[in-house]
Order: sequence, then C-alpha cells, then structure tokens
Amino acid sequence: MKLKQGSFLWYLYLDKLYCLLSVRNVKALVEYFHLLDVHRKKTLNDVLFYHFLHHVTDLKRNQITIVFNMLDWNAVGEIGFDQFYMLVCILLAQENHLEEQFIFRHSRPVFELLDLDGELKIGPSNFHMYNFLFKIKKQQLRDLYHDFDITGDCRLNYKEFKLFTIFSMNKYQESQKAVKEEKAVPEKKKVSQVNVSQRESLLGINHFESISNYNC
Repeated sequence: MKLKQGSFLWYLYLDKLYCLLSVRNVKALVEYFHLLDVHRKKTLNDVLFYHFLHHVTDLKRNQITIVFNMLDWNAVGEIGFDQFYMLVCILLAQENHLEEQFIFRHSRPVFELLDLDGELKIGPSNFHMYNFLFKIKKQQLRDLYHDFDITGDCRLNYKEFKLFTIFSMNKYQESQKAVKEEKAVPEKKKVSQVNVSQRESLLGINHFESISNYNC
C-alpha cells in the first residue's frame, strides 16, 4: 500500500514514538472528515469511504471493502471519526515503515480490529486478510504461532498477542540499532582519516620550521 503523493494524508505527520497525530494534525483531520461527510451524519458510508481511500491510496476495491468491514465494528454500514482516525494512523505508520511500532503502541485496538468474530482470539486467517495493512511476513507469522500460541489452539488471545508485539518491538529496535552502528563505522573511519591527515600536516609544518631554524 502506498499513499498517493500530494493527497491530504501525504502532509500529515505521525509521531514516531507514540504513532499518533499532533493536536494540530488532528484538528485538520477533523475538518477533512467533515468535508467528506456530505450527508452531515458525522459518519462515512461505504461509498464515501471507497472514494476517500481510492483518492489517497493505491488500494484495490476489494481491499478497501475489507478495510471498511474491519472498521465497521457494529456492522451498521457506516464508520465514525474514531475509526477514521485509527485508519489514518495505520496508513501513515505503514507509509513511514512503523508497523511494528504501531502494533506495539496500540496492541489492544489492533487486536480488536483483527478479532472479526468477537471471540477474543485471532487466527492466522485474520492476519492473512489484513496483511496488506500490517505487512506481517509468512515466516514471521509461523514464528508468531509457534512461539506465542501458549494454549496450543492455533489462535492467539490478547495476552499472547501482546507478548508477540513486545518481542517484535525489541527485535525492531535491535535491527535499528545495528543499522545506526553500521552507519557510524564509516563516519568514525572518516574522522580517523581526517585526524591522521591533520597530524601529518602538523608534522610537515614542524619539520619545515626545524629546517628553517637550522638554516638560520
């Protein structure tokens, strides 16, 4: 999934630590929601929702339908601003490669979204259905149920899912730390080379001064 460049969501900023919008961005999003709500019902039906997502993302029609059904918790055929806000944060998290961070910070709402049947448990099929939103890889999904399905019923309750989010977040932070360290090595090497060059220059100057003094 990609946001379309130049669309309204393109200009919103998602906090990388908490995966939430700033107060200013939320106010702008509220105004935008009101513009989309042409029927003045403080909700968006499936038609309005489709045109919105079609305008700001490259999602296909069937994917948009899946997202709408996921957000329509009460099956009333409409979604309110709370669900709309949640969706926008999910889209921005994916655009900024913050899926692990988002799932960790908002594990309860994400779990409830994935729990379509309201059974307080989620199976592999739930992840497969929404993989285009959360980008959980197949191997990661296998590891998820192998390592965290404590009850052994091939479904995760919230506690098991929460453990998974903590583990994923720790793994993500370790990978980010490794990337930073790799970037830091060339910088250190560069600084070292500069110091060596400066030292050689100073030695050259001192040598020249010694020769000059000797000639005098």
